[in-house]
Amino acid sequence: MVIKMAERYERIRNLREDSDLTQAEIGKQINVPQRTYAYYESGERMIPPQVLIALAQFYHVSVDYLLGLTDQKAPYPHRK
Repeated sequence: MVIKMAERYERIRNLREDSDLTQAEIGKQINVPQRTYAYYESGERMIPPQVLIALAQFYHVSVDYLLGLTDQKAPYPHRK
């Protein structure tokens, strides 16, 4: 099963909208310009691993959840 990038990244848009935040506000939180973040949400650009990690930490979810690989939102335990 092939998932289009736009579908894969739909969850980051949904999480942002559920939090009543703008693309600019999220971009500021994860240190990327609003336009770049908009490309990520639309699937026009792949999200780099460091940005996926930042988004997962910001929303307190797992990277697998962001990528649509699981429906479990809970993040993995942190390393000690």
